[in-house]
Formats: sequence, C-alpha cells, structure tokens
Amino acid sequence: MKSQNVEKSNPVCQLRIYEIFETNKKDFHMRFRDHAMRIMKKYNFNIKSIWESKSDKKTEFVYFLEWPDENTMKQAWAGFKSDKEWIEIKKEFTEKYGDVVGNIEDRILTKVDYSPN
Repeated sequence: MKSQNVEKSNPVCQLRIYEIFETNKKDFHMRFRDHAMRIMKKYNFNIKSIWESKSDKKTEFVYFLEWPDENTMKQAWAGFKSDKEWIEIKKEFTEKYGDVVGNIEDRILTKVDYSPN
C-alpha cells in the first residue's frame, strides 16, 4: 500500500531580468531566440512570456518561467549553465559582439494566499 503522506510541492514562478544594450540588442535577441531557448527546452524550461522594457536609463529583457518545484528549477539551471553547447555559444557571441548582457536579476516568486488565479 502506498503512503498517503506524499509531500506535495508547490509550483515555483521565476522572474528573470537582464540588462541589455542598445548597441548589440539585436545580437542578444538572436542568441536568446535561436540558441538559449532551444537549449533551455532540453532542460524542460517552461518560459511563459517574454518582454522588453525600456526607460531613459536602460533597456531590459524580462522573462517569466514556471517550474513544478524549486528543486526542478535548480537542477534545470545547473544543466543549462553547464551545457557544453551553451558555453561555446556564449563564448562565440562574446568574442564577436562583446558583452550582450549586463546586470542579471533573478527573482523566485511565491504566490500569496489572496492572489487571484
């Protein structure tokens, strides 16, 4: 008989914010669209939406992910960051276009109990 005390994990939402530069913004988008997203798919990334935000001071690339739980998220990121193809692509893009990403913010979002669905 299976135990009824199976611990249920809560879904995790993640907000990623990258500072990008107007001088090579199109190169960043090409790298993310054509390479990062494809490789992320191998690690079961669930990207829900992607935006760009521009103010007088900077341009930001913002995307929202959903994960079944925090452990799955951590394992997926570890796999992606150590992926040999991704490491080589980042190196090639940096050599060709310079740094395409500045500051990176990573936020784990926990839904409050009164949040609308």
